[in-house]
Amino acid sequence: MSPTFEATFWGFFSGAALVIGAAIGYFVRVPGNVVAGVMAFGSGVLISALSFELMEEAFKVAGLTAAISGFVLGGLIYAVANHLLAMWGARHRKRSGSQQPSEEDQAGSGMAIAVGALIDGIPESIAIGLSILHGGAVSVATVAAIFLSNLPEGLSSSAGMRQAGRSAAYVFGVWTAIAVACGLASLAGYAVFGGFSPFIVAMTTAVAAGGMLVMIVDTMIPEAFAEVHHWARRFVAIGFLVSFMLTKITG
Repeated sequence: MSPTFEATFWGFFSGAALVIGAAIGYFVRVPGNVVAGVMAFGSGVLISALSFELMEEAFKVAGLTAAISGFVLGGLIYAVANHLLAMWGARHRKRSGSQQPSEEDQAGSGMAIAVGALIDGIPESIAIGLSILHGGAVSVATVAAIFLSNLPEGLSSSAGMRQAGRSAAYVFGVWTAIAVACGLASLAGYAVFGGFSPFIVAMTTAVAAGGMLVMIVDTMIPEAFAEVHHWARRFVAIGFLVSFMLTKITG
C-alpha cells in the first residue's frame, strides 16, 4: 500500500466511524446516559492520543518550541472558530437531547452544525497523515483513538439532529461528506507537508493536538458531564488508559 493511498484510506476509515455512529444514533433510541458514557470514554482516548502520540512526536521532531507554539496556535484557532459557530447555532452540535436548535428556532443553524462537525474532524484527520509522514507507516494508536472517539460523536450528534427535526438525508449527507473530507485531510497531512521543514511539520502536528484538546473540552466533555455527572471522570480515565495501552502495545 502506497503512503498516499494509506493516508487517504485511514483518514476515511476513521471518518466512517462518524457515519456508523450517526446511523446508530438516528435509528436506535440509545439512552442518553449510555451516549454520554461512551462520549466520556472517547474523550479520554483522544486526550491520551494527543498527549503520547501527537505532542510527543512534535517534541521529538523539532523540540519544545515547535510543540508549544503549535499547540497554543491550534487551541486558539479552534476556540475562535468554535465561538463563532456557537453564535450561529452550533454550540450544542454534539448533544444528543433537545439542545440543538431547529432551522425554525435559528435560521442557518443547520449549516453551522455541519461546518462545526467538519472543523471538529479536520485536525484529527491531518494528524493521521502526519503520523505516516513522521514514521513511514500509520500510527495504529492514533487511528484507533480517532475511530473510537468518532463513534460516540456521530451517535450523540445525530440523535440531537433527529430531535431537532432534521431529515435523514441531512444527517447522513453531513456525516458522509465529513467522512470523505477526513480522508482528504489525512491525504493533505501526508502529501502537502512532506515538502516542509521538520519544524513546520512538528508545529502542524502540535496544532492538531491543540485543536483536538479544545474541541474535547468545549464539545465532548460537556455532553458527558450533563448526563452522567461524576461518572464522566471515570469513563474519561478508562478511555485514557485504553489509548495509553494501545500506544505502548503498537509502538
